[in-house]
Amino acid sequence: MNFQIAEFKAAYGRSSQIPKSELPEIVFSGKSNVGKSSLINKLLNRRSMARVSAKPGKTATINFFSLREAYLVDLPGYGYAQVSQAEKQRWAELVEGYLAQERNIALVVQICDMRHSPTANDMTMIDYLYKSGYNFIIALTKLDKLKKTQQQKRLEELGEELADYPGIRLCPCSSENGEGIEDIRKIIEQSVSSVSGTIE
Repeated sequence: MNFQIAEFKAAYGRSSQIPKSELPEIVFSGKSNVGKSSLINKLLNRRSMARVSAKPGKTATINFFSLREAYLVDLPGYGYAQVSQAEKQRWAELVEGYLAQERNIALVVQICDMRHSPTANDMTMIDYLYKSGYNFIIALTKLDKLKKTQQQKRLEELGEELADYPGIRLCPCSSENGEGIEDIRKIIEQSVSSVSGTIE
């Protein structure tokens, strides 16, 4: 797969607007301001394909980015307190409506900040993905913010924090220095290949 041949396709504010799956979809999920857009940009080797904002809750739509073999799907971030209840409900309808459709989801990249324990909302999403049988990984961002000993300590702690979900793949990574990014690209390629046959 050539991750550099990518373009923005569309943004959808309601699940009813989203067309049927044409290609396998790689879905990015995580709390507001956890670094979803930064990770997508790093995977695509672009500076601003996905809009990065310092203000949490900025992504209020489901954004599709097209590769030749798949779509990258950026879900709106969850868990931002300073958003109206009506807006939270709209976001919930959007995400739940998307996931309830018959989508060709090859992989979900659930993003968590490696420096901290998963939030209650993170655990809710992980529990949903695990029990629903999705193929998913947990991308642990901000790897560059931790020293080697701290990284190992957090991985051990995460093993305990996620003990109810055996077999989960943890992928430490950094959108700053690129560490771990190639590993995630390979998982994406394998996941797309498994649902669509061989890829170039």
